Amino acid sequence: MFGVLRVISRIMKAELIKKLLKEIGEDPERQGLLDTPERCSEAWDFLTRGYRQNIADVINEAVFDVDANHMIIVRDIEIYSLCEHHMLPFFGRCHIGYIPNGKVLGVSKLARIADVFARRLQLQERLTNQIAETIMEALEPDGVGVVIEAQHLCMMMRGVEKQNSNMVTSAMLGSFRSHSPTRMEFLSLIGHESFR
Repeated sequence: MFGVLRVISRIMKAELIKKLLKEIGEDPERQGLLDTPERCSEAWDFLTRGYRQNIADVINEAVFDVDANHMIIVRDIEIYSLCEHHMLPFFGRCHIGYIPNGKVLGVSKLARIADVFARRLQLQERLTNQIAETIMEALEPDGVGVVIEAQHLCMMMRGVEKQNSNMVTSAMLGSFRSHSPTRMEFLSLIGHESFR
């Protein structure tokens, strides 16, 4: 039954895309656009797959007991998302750090958590917070820090058309917020020049 519903949904999306092509002045029957509605529908399914993913399934028991309480950082996780205001892409790098309190997460799960939230219509500010809060809930660490640096095509392709702008957002929870040396260590280790 679920497979049938997905097929119906994809057909309906393809029809919407065909209407959009007509609305912007294109001919969806011309050779180059014949398969565009179906391809675009598949692309949108992929780009918004985060709505159909569950954090518990993503983490999938990859929480491990440890004695260590040193800072763990994964830098330069690629992020691709869509801004909710114009549905245009924004993309960049995500840096995640935390100090365990008896539990660590499999390293690939940090990138997967970031992807679950990135693959939705987003604000960069919300995305940053969602990643940090999810890690805080899953591990109950001493602290969590998340920094995202991204370029937004809604600023580059339209509107102000600023090609070199880069938005930086951060979410600091627990000791990363309350303890300045911890925060500064994290910011130094991710190597972002504006934090030095």
